[in-house]
Amino acid sequence: MELTYLKTFREVAKSGSYTRAAELLGYAQSSITTQIQKLEESYGVVLLERYGRNMKLTIAGETLFAYANNILSLHEESKEVLSRQSRGTLSIGSVESLAAYLLPQYLQSYRQAYPEIHVNLQPSNEPFIIEAVKEGSLDIGIILDALFTDPELHSEILREEELVIVAHPTHKFKDLNEVQVHHLDNESLIITEEGCTYRAMLLKALKFSQVNYTLSYEFGNIEAIKQCVVYGLGVALLPRMVVAEELTKGLLIAVPFQHPDCKFYTQLIYSKKKWKSKAFLGFLERIGPPNYQNQ
Repeated sequence: MELTYLKTFREVAKSGSYTRAAELLGYAQSSITTQIQKLEESYGVVLLERYGRNMKLTIAGETLFAYANNILSLHEESKEVLSRQSRGTLSIGSVESLAAYLLPQYLQSYRQAYPEIHVNLQPSNEPFIIEAVKEGSLDIGIILDALFTDPELHSEILREEELVIVAHPTHKFKDLNEVQVHHLDNESLIITEEGCTYRAMLLKALKFSQVNYTLSYEFGNIEAIKQCVVYGLGVALLPRMVVAEELTKGLLIAVPFQHPDCKFYTQLIYSKKKWKSKAFLGFLERIGPPNYQNQ
């Protein structure tokens, strides 16, 4: 049985006429008659009886009329809710630096527009995020990487991120306009955990240039890295955005890291097969400028 039959039945019951119902619904009268007959066959009862020129509900018809109103009302409500996607969960995977220092401003705007959407933000590294987006356990990935492409994923550059060498304010790097690989000779390095793309880039550049260095500390937490640098335990390569507060307070210095492979971008990724709900599109529209509905 289709909702169409219930709509037709309700209109005949309200108008009291197959002819008027056909005019209102835009059907041929024969189609109206057929739909009512199929509905009666489905329930095994007579729903409408003719009294003079009008059709009247039988006792069974009155009962179904009440149900039909409720069913059709719930159907309309479900369409409205799904079109707004005012409830549900949006799962976002992001590298720690972006989750802590970039996304909150967008999440605030998103919450105002979609207050009943539960946002599940999962900080992790790029390999995990990419695989999770492919598998569908994450709706959206926000990564910090060199230009990223994958045949299964849509990728959008949001902005370029400047990577800087951060050091204690008294460090010799304070006199440099930029840090090149050879400047890191014999330095004590504090690095991020494995899976971090700019860590891999830095170590590869050091190895290629045969630069001697000491790997003093390795942390999976940006705040721990910054605090160690503040205490003069070494230098670190970090996105500038994560040390903005420390730079303002004079706790650290930041010098651009100059290397041909040091081009990193904040990028948004999601599956090309992803169904774009209104809530999903609402997040994309807040974090990036493109018209995602046309992609």
